[in-house]
Amino acid sequence: MTASARQLYIDLLIKILANTIYEDPSMHPKTAGTFQPELRSKGDDWPSVAHTMVGVQRLQNLRELTERVLNDGIPGDFIETGTWRGGCCILIRGILAAYGVQDRKVFVADSFEGLPPPNPKLYPADKGMNFHEYKELAIPLEQVRDNFSRYDLLDDRVEFVKGFFSDTLPALEAGPFALLRLDGDLYESTYVALDALYPKLSPGGFVIVDDMNYVPACRKAVLDFRQRMKITAPVQKVDWAASWWRKE
Repeated sequence: MTASARQLYIDLLIKILANTIYEDPSMHPKTAGTFQPELRSKGDDWPSVAHTMVGVQRLQNLRELTERVLNDGIPGDFIETGTWRGGCCILIRGILAAYGVQDRKVFVADSFEGLPPPNPKLYPADKGMNFHEYKELAIPLEQVRDNFSRYDLLDDRVEFVKGFFSDTLPALEAGPFALLRLDGDLYESTYVALDALYPKLSPGGFVIVDDMNYVPACRKAVLDFRQRMKITAPVQKVDWAASWWRKE
């Protein structure tokens, strides 16, 4: 694939994943029944059909960092913790396919049953977090697999890790990783993912944390972990919700 064809394919993939082509309406309580391009761009609605809710800006960030991994030769696989309909992992797998990469995997980690109830006794920052009550966040594994198939991107280089992160990630036999994308919202989900996966992140690899700028419990988990591990790498803001940094 030529460089121009590769970039055109990835451009189109982002448009399809965010569904800015057919403009499916939002199901967010505040914007239900409408499509607003500015909200879809910044990932501030809940698409009724699109395969991701992170929006175009965060997809472009994921694209940029995935391509930097490849261009810089950072060793390792890719993992997302909290995938919803699978859009971000589909994008990563599509980029790898466009570059002809055969030796990297994409790990798709999710309960596929929604978020767990908060455990404020162990994680006080999660008190009152009721994300487990949002049934629209529970996307079955079979549906996510089918979404990969629709793009012809379901193969043995995609591995699904089913279960709550506290059960699956510490025991995950995988790594090294070149990029971590965390989208667990809760303090527990974020901290457990960092604790289990960050030691497996290659030097020069990237960490993206969705909702770090929006959900206080998520932000606290990141700051607590960085303080504990004495991480001083600067945090870069993506948009109103997500941030990233590069492991030194």
